[in-house]
Order: sequence, then structure tokens, then C-alpha cells
Amino acid sequence: MIHQELLHKDIIDSLSAQIAILGESGVIIETNRAWREFGAANGLAPPLDSAGQNYLDVCNSSGDEAGELTAIGIQKVLSGELQAFNMQYPCHSPEEKRWFVVRVVRLKTAGDIRLIVSHENITPVVMAQEELKAKEMELSRREKMLQDTNTALTVLLEHREQDKVQLEENVLANVQQLVRPHLERLQLQRLDERSRNLVAIIASRLDEITSPFLNRFSSLHAVLTPREVEVAVLVRDGRTSKEIARILVVSVSAVDFHRKMIRKKLGLTHGETNLRSYLLSLQ
Repeated sequence: MIHQELLHKDIIDSLSAQIAILGESGVIIETNRAWREFGAANGLAPPLDSAGQNYLDVCNSSGDEAGELTAIGIQKVLSGELQAFNMQYPCHSPEEKRWFVVRVVRLKTAGDIRLIVSHENITPVVMAQEELKAKEMELSRREKMLQDTNTALTVLLEHREQDKVQLEENVLANVQQLVRPHLERLQLQRLDERSRNLVAIIASRLDEITSPFLNRFSSLHAVLTPREVEVAVLVRDGRTSKEIARILVVSVSAVDFHRKMIRKKLGLTHGETNLRSYLLSLQ
């Protein structure tokens, strides 16, 4: 019997958790070495083994929520309402932050009721969890920043593309509406050879300026011929067939033919669909 008692004592003293064995009224019968060492390190009033103290009274008089909840848990295990009670709680000191988990279980014996109360220091686990949580929050913050940055860049690129298209459209429209009519009138005049050459040079330079924009429009409808693209641009600008014929120096019937081919290639087989409205919608 003495050997068994010594073995029992050696076992609970070897455990890292602070252990107390309670009687059915909550009185401390026995504690282990870890309990006594923790008490000595944290100013526990003697006796350090706490033997004879009612642990329910100690918990209820602790003045904190964790103590009160522990007392309730012990009472529920004593009454048989709970098989076991577990709770994590903070137990900070002036020097450091600490977290513990308290476990209360009923000791299975044939005699009197006994409870085993253990307090295990889980500070390293909680600190690791908090560090992981902080890293996850930081990653989430950075991900949100990246998403916002990507959204801003996408919007900026869209605006730049829209501005580029608008600039091209404005240049093309200005050339077609403000410059070419005057050039057309010059071409109808009786000019000397030098003037005709200057007008031809001007027309050629205008074509060089507007050709990239015409090519852009053509790229949207690769099925159109270069001449059809020119006609389509002028139709979109609101020019009549007579005006287009005069600008391109072709017959009105040729312009009408190109308009017909453009409608066919764009799938505008129904006469009620306005060609200019459709071309404007492509912008």
C-alpha cells in the first residue's frame, strides 16, 4: 500500500500541469509539485500545498470571471450534471502574459467522490495562434491592397484606352468635317500646277494622319475593304452619299454600292436598320 501511494505521488509530481485532488465538498486533499512551485513563484499564501482549503471558496473569492466559472464547472461535475469541464482563461502577471486551460474530471473510485482539477500552461500555443492570426490579417490586408491596386490600374487602363479612342475619333472627325471640305473646294478650283501639287501634298499628309485611325476602325471589321472603311467612317460622321462622293472623288452610285456592301458584310439585311446608327453604336 505504501509503495502504491509513493508511486501515485511520483506520477502526479512528474506532470507539468498544476494538479489538485478535491473531495466531494470541494476541499483540496492533495496537490502536486507543479501546483506548489507555481504557488511559491506567484505569492500563494501558505501552506503551498493548499491542503484543507475549499477550492470552491478560493475560486468564488478570486474576483474574476474565470474563477467564478471554474467554481460553477466544479459544482456541475460534483453533481454529475457534467462528465467533465474544460475552459481556457488568461492568467497574466506583471511580467508576462499567460494563458491556462483548466480541466475538471471525476475520479473513478469505488469509495468517496474525488475530483481532479488541473491547470495547464498553454501560453506557447495561444501565442502561436495569435501570431498566426496576426499574419493572416496582414496577408488579408495586403491582398485587399493588391486587389484595390489592380482595380485602380484596370480602371486607369480602361480610361486611357477610352481617351485614346476618343482622341482618334476627334482627330478623324475634325479632319473630315473641318479640313476636307475646304480641301475639296480647292480641288474643284482651276489651279496652276504648283497649287495642284500643294493640294495633293496636303491631301496625302491628311491621309497619313488619319490612316492609323481608319486602320483601327477597319480592324473592328476586317471584312471591309479599305474603300469601304473610308465610306463607313464618312457615313458614321453624318455625310450624305453626295458629300461622300465629292470627298472621295467617286460617283454617287459608287458610294451607294459601297454602302450596300457594307450593310451586307455587317449583317444589316433589314432595311429598317440605320447604317449610321449602327456604326455609331460600335464606338
